[in-house]
Amino acid sequence: MRVKIQFPEDKLFSTDLRIRITDVNYGNHTGNDAMVGLLHEARLQWLVSEGFSELDAGGTSLIMADLAIAYKHETFYGDEITIELYVDTVTSKSFNLYYKVFKKSQPELIIATAKTGMACFDYNERKIVLMSDALREKLEVTS
Repeated sequence: MRVKIQFPEDKLFSTDLRIRITDVNYGNHTGNDAMVGLLHEARLQWLVSEGFSELDAGGTSLIMADLAIAYKHETFYGDEITIELYVDTVTSKSFNLYYKVFKKSQPELIIATAKTGMACFDYNERKIVLMSDALREKLEVTS
């Protein structure tokens, strides 16, 4: 059975990226490992736009707990893509981020959808911790 990702209604963030030559594999399209890197870049751009980083998201660090990607179409060297981020399932220690990837020139053409489970983490103690109020506020998406 293929991965099916359901998106929350409200968009959290959007960014445009370009497929680099280092993102292309022997099949002459974006490799699966490169797509993970592109999702990471989009997530980091969102965090930076909020004044955060993955090591300091309002007083706590983040760690990826899980990842699912559904590939729909190919992208090639030079393609401009848009990645939209959505959020749901915010708990006291974690949240889910969803990613919709499409060609900037063809927003109806979905390239991939993805979901990452993000947990708040203390890298010194090596354990999951409570989410900071500052991060929780940034995750409260309104229409």
